[in-house]
Amino acid sequence: MSDIKLFEAKKVRTHWDEEKELWYFSVQDVVEVLTDSADVKQYIKKLRSRDPEMFNNWGTICTPVEMIAADGKMRKIQAATTEGLFRIIQSIPSPKAEPFKLWLAKIGSERIEETEDPELSFDRAMETYLAKGYSKSWINQRLKSIEVRKELTDEWEKRGVKKGMDFAVLTDIITKAWSGKSVKQYKQHKTLKKENLRDHMTNLELVLNMLAEATTSEISKSREPKTLDESKVIAKQGGTVAGNARKEIETKTGEKVVSSLNAKQIAQGKPKKKLK
Repeated sequence: MSDIKLFEAKKVRTHWDEEKELWYFSVQDVVEVLTDSADVKQYIKKLRSRDPEMFNNWGTICTPVEMIAADGKMRKIQAATTEGLFRIIQSIPSPKAEPFKLWLAKIGSERIEETEDPELSFDRAMETYLAKGYSKSWINQRLKSIEVRKELTDEWEKRGVKKGMDFAVLTDIITKAWSGKSVKQYKQHKTLKKENLRDHMTNLELVLNMLAEATTSEISKSREPKTLDESKVIAKQGGTVAGNARKEIETKTGEKVVSSLNAKQIAQGKPKKKLK
């Protein structure tokens, strides 16, 4: 899905990759915004030549993505993800790029501080959620869900499960078992893209997700799985416990637990859908 976003009143072409769940941005458009260069293509060439490391890794940082060209047709455009874009911005000697560089330095400094004092990450998360308009009761629930998730991932690592794809596979199994939807389907249900799914759950959705993950963690500790396949079975069992609870709640209330509402809609107090 291609789109155009406004950045400082200038257009920046973007593309959302449904499969990878990544935003891609036109490198040329972003560089033009940050430099006001009359010849952006030539500027990018000089930028690459001044930074040998970026020059050698350009194929990793950028990738050709179909976007709307100047003639209105879909053509392959040099694009980068958010991570790749920040790498490019670091090499741009322009006053307009400085706020991004300072922000990246601040984020890096905060991450180091959080490594030394993990409680800081919870304090900053609280501040961030409050600034976004979440209620304190929801935030407390969300922070608890982070703790439960960390306990589960620690258990997975202990059982030899690899971070990344394996974690994603097990999470998908748990989510499907309790909610009836895969993570991707759940996000589509809430009209989300790159956003964190848990940040858009209602209190009840968060509680059931925590129940599913906490149960999976406890079963895993008891069974001590040796392989990924064994962990998959346990993930389904843990999710099913919460899935049964969801069905029971829906029977008693007559309302769907898995809401299509995102965080903004929840804050506005939009009603849940009744069961048909």
